[in-house]
Amino acid sequence: MREMESHGEQTHYTKRVVLPSGKTIEVVYFKDADEPRATQPEPQAPEHAPAEAHQDLHVCIECASELVYPVQWDEAGPENWNVLLHCPNCDVYREGVFSQDNVEEFDEELDRGGDALARDYKRLMRANMAEEIERFVGALEADAILPEDF
Repeated sequence: MREMESHGEQTHYTKRVVLPSGKTIEVVYFKDADEPRATQPEPQAPEHAPAEAHQDLHVCIECASELVYPVQWDEAGPENWNVLLHCPNCDVYREGVFSQDNVEEFDEELDRGGDALARDYKRLMRANMAEEIERFVGALEADAILPEDF
């Protein structure tokens, strides 16, 4: 969606951009309205690299690890994203241009991985807490805790 508005000496338009995370932002572009139209060349659409073939971006192309994560991403045209990927298993970085659909699937896979990490973290926290409680109960039963300990 583009809107052109004029406020005195400057003209601006906004463009909505959907990020790989699904969030939508508005980018505002400004240009001076006082400059004669004849001296301003029409902006040409920049040449963008075509998107690579659809692939599982979370899988490393070197070691097949499923732990690849994005380091950086930028728009690469109206429907593509330039993404820098990193594999923590073999420390390989790679950059590529991927379609919006491919990046959205990658984002969903990252969400699933984040959910799995959160579940594992909660299980580990519960196990650690249970172990601490058992040690504390054992210390109470053995009269190893004195009022001076508090």
